[in-house]
Amino acid sequence: MTKPRPLPARFQRVHAWVRVQPWLGRFTLTNRLLLAVAFLPSGLAKATGSRFTTVPIDQPVGFFFEAMYQTGPYWIFIGIAQLAAAVLLLVPSTATLGALLFFPIILSICLITWGVGFGATVYITTAMLLSATYLLLWDADRIWAASFGLLGVRRGPPLLEGMTWLERVGWVLGGSVGFAFFLVTLSLIPSSFINELFFVGLAAAGMVLTGWIVGLSRSGGGAL
Repeated sequence: MTKPRPLPARFQRVHAWVRVQPWLGRFTLTNRLLLAVAFLPSGLAKATGSRFTTVPIDQPVGFFFEAMYQTGPYWIFIGIAQLAAAVLLLVPSTATLGALLFFPIILSICLITWGVGFGATVYITTAMLLSATYLLLWDADRIWAASFGLLGVRRGPPLLEGMTWLERVGWVLGGSVGFAFFLVTLSLIPSSFINELFFVGLAAAGMVLTGWIVGLSRSGGGAL
C-alpha cells in the first residue's frame, strides 16, 4: 500500500506564508461572507418552492428558470444545497466543508450562465467560481489531509484569532447588510431601505478597519 504523501514542500512553504498574513485572512473572510450572502437569498427562494426570477419565458433566461422551477423537487433540492453551502461557509469550523460543497454548485451555475447567455451575470458567476477556488486553496492542507488520512498536519492560526471585539462585530454587521441587500434584489425587502443599508455598511467597514488597526497596534504590527 502506498504511503500517503504530504503536500509538496514548495507549496507548503507558500501556503504557510499565506496563512499568517493578516490581510489575506481578512480577504478570505470577505470571500466567505460574500459567497454565503449570495447563496442565502437565492437558496431560500428555491428551497421554499418559489420562483427565482420574473423574467418572461419568451426570453432564454426566463425559459430556463421556468423549466428548472417546473422540476419541483429538484428545484427545492438545489435551494437546500445552496443554503447548506452558505451556512457551512459562515461557521469557521465547517467553512472548509462549505467551500467543498459550494464549488461544484457554482461551477455548474457558471457553465449554465455562459451556455444560456445571461448577459453580465456570466462575469459575476465567474468571479464567484474564482472566489470558491481561492477558498479551496486556502484550506488545501486540510483538504489534502482529509483526503489521504494524514494526521498531525500543522495548521495556520485560526482565521478569527487576534481579532478585536470591534472587528468581529463589524464582520457580523457587514455580512448582515450584504444579506439584506440581496433580499432587496429579490424584492423581499423594500428598495427604500437601500440608503440605510449603505450607511450601515459603511459603519461596518469602519468598525472592521478600526478594529484591525487596534489589533495590529496591540500585537506590534505582527500577524494576527
